[in-house]
Amino acid sequence: MAAAAAAAVGGQQPSQSELAASGLALDKAATAAHLKAALSRPDNRAGAEELQALLERVLSAERPLAAAAGGEDAAAAGGGGGPGAAEEEALEWCKCLLAGGGGYDEFCAAVRAYDPAALCGLVWTANFVAYRCRTCGISPCMSLCAECFHQGDHTGHDFNMFRSQAGGACDCGDSNVMRESGFCKRHQIKSSSNIPCVPKDLLMMSEFVLPRFIFCLIQYLREGYNEPAADGPSEKDLNKVLQLLEPQISFLEDLTKMGGAMRSVLTQVLTNQQNYKDLTSGLGENACAKKSHEKYLIALKSSGLTYPEDKLVYGVQEPSAGTSSLAVQGFVGATGTLGQVDSSDEDDQDGSQGLGKRKRVKLSSGTKDQSIMDVLKHKSFLEELLFWTIKYEFPQKMVTFLLNMLPDQEYKVAFTKTFVQHYAFIMKTLKKSHESDTMSNRIVHISVQLFSNEELARQVTEECQLLDIMVTVLLYMMESCLIKSELQDEENSLHVVVNCGEALLKNNTYWPLVSDFINILSHQSVAKRFLEDHGLLVTWMNFVSFFQGMNLNKRELNEHVEFESQTYYAAFAAELEACAQPMWGLLSHCKVRETQEYTRNVVRYCLEALQDWFDAINFVDEPAPNQVTFHLPLHRYYAMFLSKAVKCQELDLDSVLPDQEMLMKLMIHPLQIQASLAEIHSNMWVRNGLQIKGQAMTYVQSHFCNSMIDPDIYLLQVCASRLDPDYFISSVFERFKVVDLLTMASQHQNTVLDAEHERSMLEGALTFLVILLSLRLHLGMSDDEILRAEMVAQLCMNDRTHSSLLDLIPENPNPKSGIIPGSYSFESVLSAVADFKAPVFEPGGSMQQGMYTPKAEVWDQEFDPVMVILRTVYRRDVQSAMDRYTAFLKQSGKFPGNPWPPYKKRTSLHPSYKGLMRLLHCKTLHIVLFTLLYKILMDHQNLSEHVLCMVLYLIELGLENSADEESDEEASVGGPERCHDSWFPGSNLVSNMRHFINYVRVRVPETAPEVKRDSPASTSSDNLGSLHNSRRPKVLQRENSGTAQVFSLVAERRKKFQEIINRSSSEANQVVRPKTSNKWSAPGSAPQLTTAILEIKESILSLLIKLHHKLSGKQNSYYPPWLDDIEILIQPEIPKYSHGDGITAVERILLKAASQSRMNKRIIEEICRKVTPPVPPKKVTAAEKKTLDKEERRQKARERQQKLLAEFASRQKSFMETAMDVDSPENDIPMDITTAEPQVSEAVYDCVICGQSGPSSEDRPTGLVVLLQASSVLGQCRDNVEPKKLPITEEEQIYPWDTCAAVHDVRLSLLQRYFKDSSCLLAVSIGWEGGVFVQTCGHTLHIDCHKSYMESLRNDQVLQGFSVDKGEFTCPLCRQFANSVLPCYPGSNVENNLWQRPSNKSIHDLIKEVEELQGRPGAFPSETNLSKEMESVMKDIKNTTQKKYRDYSKTPGSPDNDFLFMYSVARTNLELELIHRGGNLCSGGASTAGKRSCLKKESEVQSDCLAKSHSWRMAELALVSKSSDSKFSYVRLISCP
Repeated sequence: MAAAAAAAVGGQQPSQSELAASGLALDKAATAAHLKAALSRPDNRAGAEELQALLERVLSAERPLAAAAGGEDAAAAGGGGGPGAAEEEALEWCKCLLAGGGGYDEFCAAVRAYDPAALCGLVWTANFVAYRCRTCGISPCMSLCAECFHQGDHTGHDFNMFRSQAGGACDCGDSNVMRESGFCKRHQIKSSSNIPCVPKDLLMMSEFVLPRFIFCLIQYLREGYNEPAADGPSEKDLNKVLQLLEPQISFLEDLTKMGGAMRSVLTQVLTNQQNYKDLTSGLGENACAKKSHEKYLIALKSSGLTYPEDKLVYGVQEPSAGTSSLAVQGFVGATGTLGQVDSSDEDDQDGSQGLGKRKRVKLSSGTKDQSIMDVLKHKSFLEELLFWTIKYEFPQKMVTFLLNMLPDQEYKVAFTKTFVQHYAFIMKTLKKSHESDTMSNRIVHISVQLFSNEELARQVTEECQLLDIMVTVLLYMMESCLIKSELQDEENSLHVVVNCGEALLKNNTYWPLVSDFINILSHQSVAKRFLEDHGLLVTWMNFVSFFQGMNLNKRELNEHVEFESQTYYAAFAAELEACAQPMWGLLSHCKVRETQEYTRNVVRYCLEALQDWFDAINFVDEPAPNQVTFHLPLHRYYAMFLSKAVKCQELDLDSVLPDQEMLMKLMIHPLQIQASLAEIHSNMWVRNGLQIKGQAMTYVQSHFCNSMIDPDIYLLQVCASRLDPDYFISSVFERFKVVDLLTMASQHQNTVLDAEHERSMLEGALTFLVILLSLRLHLGMSDDEILRAEMVAQLCMNDRTHSSLLDLIPENPNPKSGIIPGSYSFESVLSAVADFKAPVFEPGGSMQQGMYTPKAEVWDQEFDPVMVILRTVYRRDVQSAMDRYTAFLKQSGKFPGNPWPPYKKRTSLHPSYKGLMRLLHCKTLHIVLFTLLYKILMDHQNLSEHVLCMVLYLIELGLENSADEESDEEASVGGPERCHDSWFPGSNLVSNMRHFINYVRVRVPETAPEVKRDSPASTSSDNLGSLHNSRRPKVLQRENSGTAQVFSLVAERRKKFQEIINRSSSEANQVVRPKTSNKWSAPGSAPQLTTAILEIKESILSLLIKLHHKLSGKQNSYYPPWLDDIEILIQPEIPKYSHGDGITAVERILLKAASQSRMNKRIIEEICRKVTPPVPPKKVTAAEKKTLDKEERRQKARERQQKLLAEFASRQKSFMETAMDVDSPENDIPMDITTAEPQVSEAVYDCVICGQSGPSSEDRPTGLVVLLQASSVLGQCRDNVEPKKLPITEEEQIYPWDTCAAVHDVRLSLLQRYFKDSSCLLAVSIGWEGGVFVQTCGHTLHIDCHKSYMESLRNDQVLQGFSVDKGEFTCPLCRQFANSVLPCYPGSNVENNLWQRPSNKSIHDLIKEVEELQGRPGAFPSETNLSKEMESVMKDIKNTTQKKYRDYSKTPGSPDNDFLFMYSVARTNLELELIHRGGNLCSGGASTAGKRSCLKKESEVQSDCLAKSHSWRMAELALVSKSSDSKFSYVRLISCP
């Protein structure tokens, strides 16, 4: 019977096709029952052979091939049932055979009854709504389906509902991923006694049928795949094959849903190597099977990831002997040249040319199965099935089937090992894929289910070398997009970096592989193995070095950058995902003292990689000018592991720090970034476009700051704590380019910085020092304190919603944890620092969200402007925080005036970082502070209140962190004498504050007033100086009585560096070291400078007292408070948090200085006595004091108000002069008819794109941003002044018979009836209906800059809301809508004989002038860029309105039409301007609307374009547009026939 049925299915008896369907089904059922009975016998060989013969017919390899061919062949093969009839028939047979003759549905129900699985395993795809409970989760990737979540007990848990991006599977029941307490009722752990045994005969047929069915599926996949042609892969063919294959895969998916019993059978079938070998090797003479096998072998050839002997991969420093299992081969040669790279692998040809000195990297010698990295070899159905899943780029149906099998633990282990085996092949396929986003999501959909289980991850790490494979695959992947680094030494650099413009980085193609690596590093056992393997650390540092210095920015000094590159998005994402997140994963396992060795390993190889990097870029001590990269992952690895070592592992910091020379190198590039931030905010990088500001903002943004600016600041703090403080301070001011500003002379020459940028750069340098010395994020603050400080800073900027606050607080950098740092919960900290403002309804009906606002005690005690400055993305947020702080102080009555940023006492430093405070006690900083105080007191330029605030803050910080007992005799008698020794005797700020400096030698330009002064006859110090110097040694007496020498920060820094270089070179290898580069010129080195001596006779204390007088506006304002109450000095009540302004800051500093030193107290008293005799304050009653204070405050308020009003009036006047008139400054009085003196200045325009200012020229014209609009407003004007009534019936209609448009249409028709067409067109205007109105926002730009801007808009993928192809854009400055650019006519503002301001001439005289101009021969304009642009804008004007409104001639296209249209546009705009001005051009201002008219520019363009064909008409148009003394003269003139 079985044989007969097989013959019927094979199509040998086509006459039986007429049988009823039920009869055929009966034959199938009977056959299946017969075979099941035969196989149940003890000797079942005959039954097995009979079944195999049937399956050979039913699941013939030829049948799918015919179906794939499609059409009539497939129908014939299936017996006439259409292309899919044969497949459906085969599936029906399989179902009947599995059921053993019974009903298939009953069979499914029976199998489900024996489901022993305690796991849910529900698989979902993208956009599925799922749950994640952090309380129950062991793995951060844990997720639950909605049903399991609701049936579990998650009351009071920290959970969230989310929409899955890549897909996932339910983990309910998996104790390796989540705690058992979170399991739902259905998936709680079952005991084996509750689960009945599966009857042997229930699944017997499945064990025989399924191997053949899966083999048929694999043959189908083999035959359907064709290697992609050179022009690209054949996605259409792949999709067609997958579509035909869908019923078979769906059948397998349905089998997995029968439960654990069926999954166990499928697991045995998929992993049985013998079945696979028997079916794949016994091909016989079947030509079709042989052909598919050949295709399979061809596909396998490209599956390996091999390293030929001559394949070079960039490497790092070789580890010392016996410490690494990685075989790292040395350099090809010590003198290896660039470009010696084998490019036999075509995948890497583009990335391997000229990549510099590189090393070969091979897998660890402990790798047992090297075939994983070579060509794949399959031993089971599961392995080949995954292979074809990858080849077909992870079809969703196949992915779902493979994931549905995961609840079977044996399958999960086998599948994970198979996935790891194919990992390199996955990467190669992903790189070539045109749908990398979709493929990435599906890869992660699988891998996250495999690697979230720690036990399984540990097992495959040990057995399959998972870590080695992942790191090597990532290294291989990035190697294909490497380019030569241009950082530092562009010509001789041997370093290579990733090219951020490559699709691999732009499309985040690397994301699934990095995500897997982060996932496995979250497991402690796996991370421990990684940190112990020295070879893996070397390879990983090699990988990280590819990102070191990427996306280099070079400052544009001349022309604005033509196209703004958007590669910085890819660069920041790559560093965060590929470098920072694995780093945080490793750091999470270095929290206890027992893990010290792990940190030492990472720090060791990180330092070696950094040293190799410095050597590769030829770095000594000076960074290349006008370059910056925001990407230094090696520095940040080193910094964060140092921080963890000190904070959690109790490691001695000095034991993991390099020598002084290396520390000097380490600090340079992070310091360069901080200086570049100040340059960017000072608009020094404006020619690089907006993208450079985007980088500066991203660098400090909440999602990146933990991994970028915070490690950079910490590394600089570590360097500052160990390096010579004078060297460090000098380096800071040199990097910020303000060394030339730090002179006491009235004039200076800055050789590296424009004067306009000096103030902001000085503010940036001082602010950086304040942040460096105040920030404690990694220097002693606990996680809870950090969270509180972050939250306070964000709330002080603005009130925040709960969601925005969650987003703005830097989270734990492990993206999958979702855990805020600290043991306190986010909610408890929030409730402690903020009050909730409930949602309120606005007048319009919309509801305002509930907001959190800081508590009053937070403003009073915790507001920290330093933290606000560090965390602000937009500078306006700093001012917003200060405004809110000011409002609080005034409302609470704590301070009535305008307060300065409050001084906050800092958290105590960790003992390892005490050296940081040495910066506050070094002579170089004291010289800078003294110089700045003196310049502020002398009202020097470029010194703002912000500078003074930072100077006072640094002084107060130094007094707070001074040594308890500092010898007054400290002097630099021994050792080499330096020029700063002539300024201050010691390094203690407390003693240096009282030291008087009598004379200072400075270098000034020859024109400076100081040059004319004679040198002082005697340089002895005055009485105050000798008063406190009388106890000093004679050597110092002579020095102090002399003159302070010229102090050069650059020269001092170089001396320090050379000393350390010489000292370390004697200890290290004797290598010839180049001297420091001379890219910076020391101040005063220019030949035009001369030396002068200034008489100073001041100390820091005396300057502070005089500053108090200046700030208060009174000569005797400061009175030492201890003269009345000596207890103030004994027990000074100086709070930890101080409010006030500059006066109170000075008073606090003087009180602290006096309380710390009796000598200071004495000096302060002497200074006050000399400046003004001490007059004790008059004893007044409390009421009198209150009245006096109120009057004084009122007087100060009046003075401040008058000053602000005067400043505002000055700015308003300047703004009105430059901005209100869009044409030129002489047109402030619109349409003035009076005769004015001609101006000789040339019109200068500011380009809002490149920022350059200059005149418009023929070659490079400047244009006005304009909006062209068709307008019919004038056509609606009527002679009748009575208002029209709104029609309310059909009889009452508004007829246009009395409108201007109707009147002029009638006039033109009448004239054309009786006069020549050319004459008629000169007598009318056509702009009444469909005219063109030209408006402008007033901003100008270069025409070529505008073209580049439009090109960038076309390439921008962001939805813009306007049509760039039609010329539409928004003004780059004010963002108003525009659609054209009106060229500005070049030349001076002097009007030539053609453009004259008319006198009060009669209409007859004007007509006579027009006739004379008509008689003159016109000059044909030359062909220039300007004339081309004028033609272009005229085309834009024409295209703005419809053709019927610009062609009134009887002969369409005639020149008369053009001329009529041109001056009609002029008249339209003049008439509309009349409406704006209230009907009179002689009075009234220009329109105050956002858009303004531009009559002059418009007339210039029109006349220039008409000149080419109508030179005499150009003169007419020019004359009438300039002679519009009134509306009526203009109308009469252009209406004359």
